[in-house]
Order: sequence, then structure tokens, then C-alpha cells
Amino acid sequence: MIRMRMAAALAAPALLAVGLTGLAPTATAAPGTTPAPTAAATTTPHRVLFDNSKAETAGNADWIISTSQPDPLAQNASPSTEKSWTGALSAWGVALQKTGQYSLKTLPAGSTISYGTGAALDLANFDTFVVPEPNIRFSSAEKAALIRFVQNGGGLFLISDHNQSDRNNDGWDSPAVINDLLTNNGVNNNDPFGFSVDVKNISTDNPRAVNDAADPVLHGPFGTVTGSILRAGTTFTLKPADNPSVKGLLYRTGYSGTTGAFFVTSGYGSGRVAIWGDSSPADDGTGQSGNTLYDGWNDPAGTNAALALNATAWLSKA
Repeated sequence: MIRMRMAAALAAPALLAVGLTGLAPTATAAPGTTPAPTAAATTTPHRVLFDNSKAETAGNADWIISTSQPDPLAQNASPSTEKSWTGALSAWGVALQKTGQYSLKTLPAGSTISYGTGAALDLANFDTFVVPEPNIRFSSAEKAALIRFVQNGGGLFLISDHNQSDRNNDGWDSPAVINDLLTNNGVNNNDPFGFSVDVKNISTDNPRAVNDAADPVLHGPFGTVTGSILRAGTTFTLKPADNPSVKGLLYRTGYSGTTGAFFVTSGYGSGRVAIWGDSSPADDGTGQSGNTLYDGWNDPAGTNAALALNATAWLSKA
């Protein structure tokens, strides 16, 4: 991937969060709705699972919060900076961990995504599932699990990358993997979340946020989002006829409406979805040796940390 490195510090205000009750695999709700978050009486941490089962570290990628998997706390139980954990998404994980309001795990390589099986890392045990640039096609059972997870109240955070970004050379890149999930999942094959991934390779842009003072992702507990960076990534086409709750929050320069969206949110059943068009903004520039990484997380051309963290909070109904 081609990226532009621009170092700067990004301060994120602390999160004031409340607990969240668990997800029940048997819960049901009407597709296409996004209910308001409800506060629970307990202080149960919001449970976030990061995926590493779909070649997220293939090639020059290092899209993990820690090499200690499934539990990043085994590497450092009191992380203070992104270097406390090893991975290019460690800044994301550490920022959540430091609030004291999140419980984080990773689904390791070789694992299967499941929902309702009773396994320890089953999606039913988590509030949000983050899938950063998947490079292996989801199985039929995994696709059904992902759709059911969202339908029954889960939060799904997808990150795509540009066309022809097949890092493990298996014939599948992240746009193809995600579009296959949206059109061939066996539950709802008609773009259930109301968007599709554009098969593009956009070299560089600085997408800007829409003007929406009430949006909880753009104006959330980790700060105000003004924009992001696009460094060899893609965009999304919105399909409100398939799901009227779909919403573009950031757009490529010169685009609006249903085309050129760079960050999109949607509701499905009683759950929520967010998708980002490039892995560069989440890259914190640190990770395992041998990878060439760039600090997009703190790039002054965007407010990427606030965007990732606010979206995680919204998906987790924090």
C-alpha cells in the first residue's frame, strides 16, 4: 500500500462511558433500524473483538492490536502508549483499554468466526467485532454468523482497502471479500447494510466530514471528527433503497450523496455497522519488525483516532 507519512500528535479526550448488557443470539428486531443506545445498571465493560483470522498480518500489513492473542493484557496489563502492545493497531487498542470501559480480545489466525456456538471467542460474547482489511474470503457459515450477529444487536466495524490489495495472493482482496459478504451471505443477499464497496484504487485524498452536529460518530466521546486520510484506498456507494438507515459521514473530495463515501454507518436489525475505505488511517506506525508502517493514526490531515474510537463507542452502544 502507498501511504504518505505525516507525524503529529492527536489528543483524545477521555471517554465517559456506561456499561452494556450482553447480546443474546436469539434476539430479533426489524432489519434497517438503529435504536438509540440504552444505559445498563451495571458497569460491565464494552467487549470488543478484533479479527486476525483473515490474514490481517499478511504481506506488509500488521492490523492487530497486540501479538498476544487472544488477550493483549498478557503482553502488558497496564499499557500506556501504542508501544506497550505490538501491532499497527495498538494505539487503537491501548486508547480503549486506558478508559477502563472496554474489554479487548483478538480472534487469532486459524480461528473460525462463529455466532451462538458457546465458544469463548464466539461473537455472542462480544458487543463489537472489528475486521480490519480481511484478505481471506469468509466461509458460508461465517457470513451467516456476521449477519446474524448484527441483526441481533452486535456492532460490526469493517475496514476495506483498495482494489488489487490481495496481500496473501489467494485471489481475494478486501473489497471482494466484503462485497461477497454483502451479496452472498445466505441471510440477506441484497446489500443488507445499504452499501457496496467500490472496486477502485484511489491514490490520495483527504476526505472531509459532513456537517451533522448531532451525529454520535462525528461528535463523540473521543472528540470531534473533521476529516480523514485516504492513501491508496477506496470508497463506497450507498444504497438507501436496500437499507434507508445507511449514512455517509465522510466523503472523497468533490463527492456527496450516494457516491464517493469514505466512511459509512448503518443499522441492521438491532445492530450497527461502520465501514472505512482505507487501512492507512488506523495504522499507528508501530508494529512487528519487517513491516513498513506509517503513522496515519496521528496524521494531522485527519482526525483518525477520534473517528476510529468514536465509531467503536457507537457500535458498542457505549
